[in-house]
Amino acid sequence: MNRPLLLTGLALLVALLFAGSLIAGKVWVPPGAWFSGDPRWWIVIGLRLPRAILGLGVGATLGLTGAVLQGYLRNPLADPAVVGVSSSAALGAVAAIVLLGASAPLMLFGCAMAAACGSMLLLAGLAWRADSAVAFILAGTVLASLGGALMAFLISIAPNPYATAEIIDWIMGSLTDRSFAEVQLALPFMAAGCAVLLFTGRALDALTLGESAARSLGVRLARVQLLVVLGTGLGVGASVAATGVVGFVGLIVPHLLRPLVGARPSALLLPSALGGAALVLAADSLVRLAPGAAEIRLGVAMALLGTPFFLLLLLKLRGRAWN
Repeated sequence: MNRPLLLTGLALLVALLFAGSLIAGKVWVPPGAWFSGDPRWWIVIGLRLPRAILGLGVGATLGLTGAVLQGYLRNPLADPAVVGVSSSAALGAVAAIVLLGASAPLMLFGCAMAAACGSMLLLAGLAWRADSAVAFILAGTVLASLGGALMAFLISIAPNPYATAEIIDWIMGSLTDRSFAEVQLALPFMAAGCAVLLFTGRALDALTLGESAARSLGVRLARVQLLVVLGTGLGVGASVAATGVVGFVGLIVPHLLRPLVGARPSALLLPSALGGAALVLAADSLVRLAPGAAEIRLGVAMALLGTPFFLLLLLKLRGRAWN
């Protein structure tokens, strides 16, 4: 498919979904009520605008990160949540709250990003030379399980039951009640992480030929690893610190777009960022429209959508291995 046409279409889709995110909810606010004396306008300004901005940033970050991880680790099942990077970032944030008593948002963000970087380094070491998708998934499962177990341990020893309830609610992943304070804190880190990851495109293309061929083309693998670790840590860590764990965006979006852009990893990066933003904005609007007084958590909705998608991919890869 023509790349400029695809990017234009995705950008228009994101713009429409962003506007829809401002309109949709338990209380509908049509465009006619914007910039007017209608009291519903304050719902848009105070609640929905920061939520939509954060959803756009989180979706773009997770979509781009998923595309980069799939190219860097040369595995189509890579995703920040599937391989344990998201749960490690959540572990860092929970540890900051429970062990350090962190009340400053900046410290919580710093711990989440440091934990995401550490888990990415560990994953790269475990799975770098793994030729099998199963070996890669096992490495990611170990990280995710360890992160989940340590989080459960920290929550169980937390002295404040109210803080415990807040942590559990936050881990499920949501954009509910987010304000411009979270946007101002998270967006620069996510933007920095995305900027770093976009510099990896040429190296990811070379890595499809193998490590030796990439080196012969002048790619410095240590530099690439540093960029991937730093970009993933900044982007995923900030996303998780702001919204909790929202999984499977980085798994679903690259697979949906790859048939349109081809097998070259660098061509998939920007479309995946736009596609991730579109997916999160659409999902967040839909969870607000669910019947009942309470909202379904965005992380729960994405898990319900992503788990069967992941299973189908795994079965497809397994079928290819048998053939």
